[in-house]
Formats: sequence, C-alpha cells, structure tokens
Amino acid sequence: MKKAYSFRIYPNKNQEVKLNRTLNTCRHLYNDALSERKRQAELNRLKRDLQVFPWGKTEWISYEDQANTLSSEKNSFQKEVHSQVLQNTLKRLDRSFKNFFNGFGYPRFKGRNRYDSFTYPQSGFELEDGKFNLSKIGTMRIILHREMEGNIKTCTIKKDVDQWYAIFTVEIEKTIEHVELQSKIGIDVGLISLLTLSNGEKIEPPKFLRKSENKLAKEQVRLSRKKLRSANRKKQVITVARVHRKIRNQRKDFVHKTARTLVNRFDLIAFEDLHIQNMVQNHHLAKSIMDAGWYQLQTLTASKAEYTGKKVKFCIANGTTNTCRICGNVQKMTLRDRVFHCSVCGHIEDRDTHSSKAVLDRCTAGTAGIEACQSGLSRDTMKQEATILVGW
Repeated sequence: MKKAYSFRIYPNKNQEVKLNRTLNTCRHLYNDALSERKRQAELNRLKRDLQVFPWGKTEWISYEDQANTLSSEKNSFQKEVHSQVLQNTLKRLDRSFKNFFNGFGYPRFKGRNRYDSFTYPQSGFELEDGKFNLSKIGTMRIILHREMEGNIKTCTIKKDVDQWYAIFTVEIEKTIEHVELQSKIGIDVGLISLLTLSNGEKIEPPKFLRKSENKLAKEQVRLSRKKLRSANRKKQVITVARVHRKIRNQRKDFVHKTARTLVNRFDLIAFEDLHIQNMVQNHHLAKSIMDAGWYQLQTLTASKAEYTGKKVKFCIANGTTNTCRICGNVQKMTLRDRVFHCSVCGHIEDRDTHSSKAVLDRCTAGTAGIEACQSGLSRDTMKQEATILVGW
C-alpha cells in the first residue's frame, strides 16, 4: 500500500534560488522532449502521406531513447540538477503520452506557472535529525508534524505560491483485515445539501469560494490596475494566489474531516459514479460544483476506507433520482422538484434522501431488477489520486 506525507520545508534565499532554477531546468527539459516527440510524429505523418514506407512501420521516440541521450547532451544548467530528477522529468512526459493514448488530452507545453514540482525517485534526498538534505541544493529546515510509517520510496518537492513542501511517498507493508460490513450508508452528493445520507442526515456545503468572492474580487481589481511586467504587479499576483490557496486549504481540511467522520461511522459507503467533467459543462452550475469538491471527497473517503479495511462502492448514477425505488417507475423531474412523488405507487420522499437510498440499494444489490452495482474498494483513478501524485 502506498501513502503520501506532506511536510513544509523552509529553504534560505540561496536554496530557494536553486529550487526555482531546478524547476526551470526541468520545465525546459520537459518542453524540449515534448517538442522532439511532436516533430517525430509530424515526420511520421509526412512519410505516411508520401508513402515512403509501408503503413504501420513508423518510428517513435520512447523514454529510453531520450534518457540515453540525456547524459551526452547535458548543458551547464542541467549539470546543476540531480540526474534522477532529470530522468523523472522524462518519465513524467512518457506517462502523459500513455495517458493520451488511453483517451486523455494531448500533452501541452508547460509555462512558468504550470510546472511547480520535481521528484527524486530513488536517491538524492536525506532526512535525519529534523534536517532535510537535497542533493545539489543543501540542508534546510523541515517541520515533521507527524511520524511516517513504511519505507520512503520517492520525494517530491512542490512549490505552492511562495511556500515549499516535501512530499514523501512511502510503501507500507500492512496486512489489512477487512471488517464485517455491519453499518451501511448511501450518499447522494448535491449543491443545496453537500451530502444527503440514506438515514436522513444532511451535511450543508461550506461554500468557501462563495464566501471569499468579495475579497478575491477586490484583489483581482487591484491586480488589473497594475502596470504590466512591473514589480508591483508580481507582488499582487502572489497576493491573489494566496487568497486562492486559503480557499483550497479550507476545502481540503473540510473534506479530510468529513471523510474521516464517514469512515469512522460506517463500514460500507455507497456513492454515485458521477462524470463530473461532463457536469461542469453546465456554466450555470460549474462554479458551485467545483466549490463543492465532490471528486476530492469521494477520493479521500475511498483512500481512508481502504486503509482501515472498510469499503467504498460506486454505482451507476443514471436514474437514481427519477426512478422509484419501491416500484421502479421512471418519471420526469426537474432541478426545482425537491420532493419525489411517484405517480404509480404514491411513494413520497425527500428527493435527495430517496436518491441516497437508491444508491445504497444498487451498491448492495438490494433492489430487484437493478444490476448497476460496481463492487470493489474504489475506482483505479481514485487509487492513483489517493497517493497524491503532485505536479500534474
């Protein structure tokens, strides 16, 4: 089992310059490697159009090809960066292309504000006596606010506006004893009520972004009045980013506490398998959906449940709201309809509570005729997110 620990580090001014230089070097290497692969793809397409070689016999650049030429083409800037950090940058690009071939977006070039982390995959870092040492950067102070368990595998250095963090990924050799599933709960996520439980309980959304909109708007107005490329504008950019960081940290803290409460109370937690990326295409609801943090909540709940031997299941979301869980009647409903009233059997229930009970029925296969259950601890994508792979 993999787990990640994040600790804040405090580099001095000289070390911060080296950290920023390392980020820039990795970013340039990423962009150069991406440009090389893009040129090779265009060359293959040109050869195919000219029928220079038979269809299918194309030449592609792999991670091994770029890694082999890395040592011979090192410039003065790359010599200041640990070799495994540079190799991990190429692996990051290779992973992006693999995701592209699996249906995700094409890798894009990274600007200054879109590359904020680099990783030591095996060596180059040392943690001893409250001090944190990085190869070719130096020893700095670190706040170890909790003990780590397991063997440290990788160390990722992440920049968050004007703060630096060290994120350790550990491998835990732990035998998980699965608990007996006695207490079960179905959960319907929403905007009026963030969570509606099948036992009737409701958790209201904190709306951190909505509450901070006025402050954020004032800072952004000040930013718009600054002269381009001036020192004052750079300072104001950091001020705006700090407001966003506070909102992000507030949401993360709330989600962690809510997920921990759910896992401590229930042995089986049932969610809807929502396609949030499609849902945010509705521009009337996009801001509220992103502010609610549905995906983050489901991800952390699945991670915490897996660690404690409990289960999180996801069912197909289609029809949980407008399908009567008593008789199976499907009827039309709008977002304004907050009460479910079945026109066939007469069943009346709160819309969200009815939906949460339907989710639980599907995940436990308790309703006849519904075969929408997806068993297992969590989705594969959520397992990847639970390891907190930063920098993407």
